[in-house]
Amino acid sequence: MQITLDREFVRAVASAADRLAVPLAARPDEEPAGVPHRGLAHRVKTLLAAYRSPDSALHGSRPAVDAAMTHLAALRALQTPSGLFAGGDNVQSPPDSAFTINDVCDAHVIAVSAGPDLRDVAAALAEIAGAASESLLTGGVHTPNHRWELCAALARLHRSFPDGRLLDRIEAWLAEGVDIDAEGLYSERSANYAAHVSNPSLVLLADVLGRTDLLDAVERNLSTTLDLVLPDGTVETVHSRRQDQNHRFSLAPYLPLYRLMAIRTGRGDFSRAARLAAACGGTDDPGLLAGTLLTPDLCRALPAPAPDTLPRDRYLSTARLASHASAAAHTVVYGGSDVPECRRIRSGLANNPTFLRMYAGDAVLDAVRLSRGFFDMGPFRATDMRPLAEGRYRLTETLSAAYYQPLPPDKRRSDGAYQMADEGRFSAAMAFPNRLREEVTQTTGIDVDLRDDGADLRIDISGPRVPWALELTFRPGGVLHGAAPLGEGRWCLTTGPMTYRAGDDEIRVAVDVQAGEPLAGPDRNEVLRYDPGQDYTFLGGTDATTGERVYVGGYGPHTMTLALRAGRPGHAG
Repeated sequence: MQITLDREFVRAVASAADRLAVPLAARPDEEPAGVPHRGLAHRVKTLLAAYRSPDSALHGSRPAVDAAMTHLAALRALQTPSGLFAGGDNVQSPPDSAFTINDVCDAHVIAVSAGPDLRDVAAALAEIAGAASESLLTGGVHTPNHRWELCAALARLHRSFPDGRLLDRIEAWLAEGVDIDAEGLYSERSANYAAHVSNPSLVLLADVLGRTDLLDAVERNLSTTLDLVLPDGTVETVHSRRQDQNHRFSLAPYLPLYRLMAIRTGRGDFSRAARLAAACGGTDDPGLLAGTLLTPDLCRALPAPAPDTLPRDRYLSTARLASHASAAAHTVVYGGSDVPECRRIRSGLANNPTFLRMYAGDAVLDAVRLSRGFFDMGPFRATDMRPLAEGRYRLTETLSAAYYQPLPPDKRRSDGAYQMADEGRFSAAMAFPNRLREEVTQTTGIDVDLRDDGADLRIDISGPRVPWALELTFRPGGVLHGAAPLGEGRWCLTTGPMTYRAGDDEIRVAVDVQAGEPLAGPDRNEVLRYDPGQDYTFLGGTDATTGERVYVGGYGPHTMTLALRAGRPGHAG
């Protein structure tokens, strides 16, 4: 069967590699001062890929080889006696060094394929890889994705320098099972680590070890990610347990994954995603040229893309994340925070309190959050999210704080020296477990009805009379109408209607009080604010959003409805 190559793709990735490699080759003897070990290895791989690629301006260029040797000398100097690399905040880190050794081993394959011309380069790469091999073989990790990055490094080492011990160690890690759930989400739920670590590592392991089951995991994750792609070309991250939960993450890094899996499986939906990732800048990655040399399938033409079917609904029960996409709007509802169960803000937990966002063309509502002044326990993070009917969901959270009774006689001490204990909100030498508690509770329920043109929300806050504020954060670049300015990008909305207009698109907001006190006006600045809770404020921090922030607030108990509608100026919604 004749294989059709995608010459345009190959030229694009060669051009991206040249943008990095050509300036380095122009100064082949210049010491790369201050470049960390991962950057050095990436540069070497890119220089060698450019040297080997007929589509690169450096094809067969001796200065490219000289620049690679200069960088290899700098890289070797960063290796400690253990073979691991110095640098970064993770000290003597096997997984951090594995990232670098993965590039070193890929560069070694490229160098060896050139024959005698790159003999010295291949020898220098082999020396670096060999020095690190023993530490990677015996080293440990501290995050879920590190296991697969480390395994990929061991597999690449075995590919170039066969050693049965490396395979045994890989099998020991893989025997733990790949951390992907039934819905296709890795345990960290991170787009960043799925795109950069878990998926590419599992693809490499599948190819080296012949483990097709690992490709099945990758395909499942990519299938689920299709429903997480947002209209602005980013991947939803609000449910992530890693750093990207508070940032937008472009689809671009997914390009080689969707492209390779589309070519190997023939899936048109993957082909559509690959084209979108390329349009988002995916071909600007300098490392892709090396990928085309190491995995020639990447160079083949994509299958015909499948159309995106709208409207489309998806509910991921493990992450408690729902989305509804239509031609008019794309809305996401989220109730899967780890904070209510773990009772703390922590790296590695899903902490983001955003429970809804909405895209309507150029008008984007980036975050909807609910802040309550209840014992400084922070914003609403649902403890439960239940589908009520098609497109309808209920999010609930019950907060509880306690006042403590005197200790029973048999637990009292004459010296007053009681054990230090954490009662959930704070710690004190009060022997809290031995005391009766007087509970104060607050329950918040939010019903969300997803529509083709937006969403309807019903918010019910019960419990004591405390201040609350609903915060709607719109992406900068648009114009607000119908809300009272509070200054510094803050606005107050009492009833509406209010519009946020960006370009030819707008989001309209209307509020209706069902029960409770009147909404706070712009003179109640102490109510109309976002409170991140004491876990942040005690350390002088915050997880507050930036943008045009509109507040609807008052005192509970309270019940209100909020209508969000996508539209265009002058058109009824």
